[in-house]
Amino acid sequence: MGHVPVIDLTPWFSGSDADRAEVAAAVDDALQEVGFMLITGHGIPESLAAQVRSAARAFFALPPAEKQAYAVSVAGRGWLPPGVEANAYADAYDEDGGSPPDLKESFAVGADTPTGDPAADGYWFPDNVWPAQVPGLEPVVSDYLDRMRSLADELLRICAAAMRQDLDFFTQHTSRSTYTLNLNWYPPLKTVGAPEDGQFRIGPHTDFGTVTILDREPGAGGLQVWTEDDGWENAPWVPGALTINTGDLLALWSGGRWKSNRHRVLPPQEAHPDEDLVSLVYFYEADHDTVVTPVQPPVGRQAGLPTVVSGDFIKERLDAITMA
Repeated sequence: MGHVPVIDLTPWFSGSDADRAEVAAAVDDALQEVGFMLITGHGIPESLAAQVRSAARAFFALPPAEKQAYAVSVAGRGWLPPGVEANAYADAYDEDGGSPPDLKESFAVGADTPTGDPAADGYWFPDNVWPAQVPGLEPVVSDYLDRMRSLADELLRICAAAMRQDLDFFTQHTSRSTYTLNLNWYPPLKTVGAPEDGQFRIGPHTDFGTVTILDREPGAGGLQVWTEDDGWENAPWVPGALTINTGDLLALWSGGRWKSNRHRVLPPQEAHPDEDLVSLVYFYEADHDTVVTPVQPPVGRQAGLPTVVSGDFIKERLDAITMA
């Protein structure tokens, strides 16, 4: 899929000013054209992602009754069972008004440093929950979270450079960012049975925040990205690369310069009944009370876009995908 480029970040971290400008320009092009890119040279050890994936699989393999002790709904910290989330409900392009529940389970962790505001802390910064049955999950996921946050801030600095803004244009608003890491398990066909009409592992949707950082496994029932020319296309996969996409908040913040593009995860395929996949999906946002004012033309592409509060903007979209 030629629409999604592979961008090496090594020159951004260790190159000259000209090298850094070239990386920023490549990111700008990718986010304008398709809203997706693959990155290498990001510094996240493949071994750490493998450890997180292994611990996640150990949790998902527990009996449902044991997982139930950690059950939460969308935006909670813990286990999101099957049937609680339908991403296509929030898809403005969905002609059927939504889809059946997504064919997945998730374990969610995220920002948990309280602000002192009970209302904000209860929704955006609840305590993370760690299953006693999988003691190895907490240390590897905590390490991964720290690395993801650092990488997300670096990506936002690159985005700022791409728009010829000060490097802290976005990150001055991320000191208390809301963020979530979803460990997504896509069970095999033999476990979930035949999908309903219009049912996906994750239905067509856009992401909600600034940048999403995805470490994925390739598979027949894997990620697809929408392209204007060719419709749904299988997303490329490169060993060791991370998949990055723009969320709705960053697209708005950029004044419509960048796309928040639709994507979906295909249902399990009949030809691969034993395929199960685990994706590590890090959603980065801004401080919950950040007032986001879209960048105006000529850097932005659209005048008159609304000013929003980050937390309100994200919560509205989370509510839209919640089924239970």
